[in-house]
Amino acid sequence: MTLTLDRVTLTYPDGDGRLTALDDVSLTVPEGTVTAVVGPSGSGKSSLLAVAATLITPDSGRVVVDGTDTTGLGRAELTALRRTRIGIVFQQANLLPSLSAVEQLQVMAHLDGRSPRGALPRALELLDAVGLRDQAGRRPHQLSGGQRQRVNIARALMNDPKVLLIDEPTSALDHERGSAVLDLITTLTHERSTATVLVTHDRTRLASVDHIAEVHDGRLTVPAAA
Repeated sequence: MTLTLDRVTLTYPDGDGRLTALDDVSLTVPEGTVTAVVGPSGSGKSSLLAVAATLITPDSGRVVVDGTDTTGLGRAELTALRRTRIGIVFQQANLLPSLSAVEQLQVMAHLDGRSPRGALPRALELLDAVGLRDQAGRRPHQLSGGQRQRVNIARALMNDPKVLLIDEPTSALDHERGSAVLDLITTLTHERSTATVLVTHDRTRLASVDHIAEVHDGRLTVPAAA
């Protein structure tokens, strides 16, 4: 399935008027592909990601996640949708300091009402997929920045989401580690058939993504092949 934003407009209060963050934005991300959304600071990238994640309701337009039109869904329904069909990788890993790498993933299963112990094989499989099976017992302070971001990605995949939304995953990494993380995201997207949106200001490491969309002043340029 896909992620679709259909003619989305989002505004914020700005003094006596409204500031337009997204201006009639349409974007379709097919399953198994990565679309990088690039643009300068303040262009609307973060607003686009928040709308796609159903964390913010737009003024107008539709967001369709894995065939479900989110228009009109209540708070509980949106929470359930995010928990089961959307994986979000925030800019900062925000790992729980007292939990090991594998426990960070097991918590996601617990939040979904499943047994953490029963979810152990899945958690170990995902850590293996991101190259950290041998680090499963280490806590965040024992991991490098790149390793923490890999745990962050694995955690977002724990509940087998159809849509993966990633915010500036390389901002705190050097070029080599950042490139490795982007290659990993692309590989996992293709292998697990997620519809992935990657927000970044860095255009220098996008060779592996499938499409690039540009945002300027809230307007989106139609994606082209990367």
